[in-house]
Amino acid sequence: MKSPILSTSMPGQMLTFESFTGGIAQTNGWLIQNAQRAIAIDAPEGFAHWLQTRQVTVEALLLTHQHFDHVLDAAAVAQQHACPIVAFSPYSRRLTLEELFGAATGTSMAVPPFEVTRTIGEGTVSEWLDAACEVIHVPGHSQDSIAFHFPSAGCLIGGDVLFRDGVGRTDLPDGDWERLIHSITAKLFRLPGSTTVHPGHGPSTTIDQERHFNPFLKP
Repeated sequence: MKSPILSTSMPGQMLTFESFTGGIAQTNGWLIQNAQRAIAIDAPEGFAHWLQTRQVTVEALLLTHQHFDHVLDAAAVAQQHACPIVAFSPYSRRLTLEELFGAATGTSMAVPPFEVTRTIGEGTVSEWLDAACEVIHVPGHSQDSIAFHFPSAGCLIGGDVLFRDGVGRTDLPDGDWERLIHSITAKLFRLPGSTTVHPGHGPSTTIDQERHFNPFLKP
């Protein structure tokens, strides 16, 4: 399933944000493009095939975190596009939670192994799409959670940290409620209120909407 293309004007170019939703957890994967280049963020089940239907080659796959529902197609995307995978931490089956999920459901679910070509911490980079991207470490849902903020486009790809009227769960390994709330209030709520937040599940929202009305974040 895909959402409408969201276009954002930038000096001398335009970025488009298009989502695919797939897998058992209905996880969002994102394709971001300008006129010449494309990147992907997260790779839920079915995402690699969907990218083929878009007839586009991505130059990098970025991961908000490595929980299984966000990386089931990571290996396929990297192989098909000959692209690097960029994440906060090296690939780890502990981070993917596949063993925990398999034990809980009685299945033999497994994530096809992939290589994190490059680990990245907080900071601003400009190598993707000729646009500045601020990488923000936002632990709490997972210790390796990061968000990607494109300030010129006014958009944040936030993973499973902040949702419309919700926040990420903290009852999984490495989950921590206090760290999650700190990540949101100290790191995400400093962004402009008009910033569009594209989460890992569900519909998009804005920083102001969640700052003022999210029931989990009220004083």
